[in-house]
Amino acid sequence: MSLITLTTDFGTKDHFVGAVKGAIYSELPDAKIVDITHEITPFSITETAYILKNSYKSFPDKSIHIVGVDSELSPENKHIVILLDNHYFICPDNGLISMIASEINPTQIVEINIHDRVESSFPVLDVFVQVACFIARGGSLGVIGKEIKSYKQMTEIQPKINSNETQINGSVIYIDNYGNVISNISKKLFSEIGKGRDFKVIARRYSFDKINKKYNDIINYKIDEDRKHYDGNRLAIFNSAEFLEIAIYRSNLDTVGGASSLLGLNYRDTITVEFY
Repeated sequence: MSLITLTTDFGTKDHFVGAVKGAIYSELPDAKIVDITHEITPFSITETAYILKNSYKSFPDKSIHIVGVDSELSPENKHIVILLDNHYFICPDNGLISMIASEINPTQIVEINIHDRVESSFPVLDVFVQVACFIARGGSLGVIGKEIKSYKQMTEIQPKINSNETQINGSVIYIDNYGNVISNISKKLFSEIGKGRDFKVIARRYSFDKINKKYNDIINYKIDEDRKHYDGNRLAIFNSAEFLEIAIYRSNLDTVGGASSLLGLNYRDTITVEFY
């Protein structure tokens, strides 16, 4: 049985997701389809990269991942298949693979060439599904297109380090369902550059000199019986994906608010770590 995942910015109101699933089942009645998400902010490559990086590893080897974000074919936005970490990614070559491939080199990259036979304004349905089903049947990537050696890099996904390694300049790449703000600064990079030094995390006019392991680390359980007064407190944490996150404890977007709204942090805003 083939396992195919879908990650798109299609939403669920329109027919797009249903059409893609129907096309897969028409080709592979026994396929198993898993929705990673269809709620990507339209055309957000960094958001797609973050979600993919932190979801694909939970799936078994040889899973096939269809990625439909900013997928319209153009001379600057080719369609590719990447075999990476024993997973197949069928996606546009728009930089979204950069976050995954920054730590693991692709085994094979192929530029899809079936467009000579299929011209479409809905390539996820008309091209990506064909390719996914071909791979699922055991087809060779070499038949799909020509092998290439590189993919488009997206520099904004990677944080910058100053020349004397006293500062990491990152940015907001994702805002989650709780309004928490996730940066592109990984725990690994923080440790490599910081080398155990004291530090300050700066996000707009707010700063943090501690990074928590858990959200509720801000609570002193020994002396505080009423812990509700911690609700709404801000904190920094390395989240489960091991990226630096600015959060509001027990945030509720309808009442307390999230870090994004309360601290005025939005996509691409700067988050800096200073070491001293």
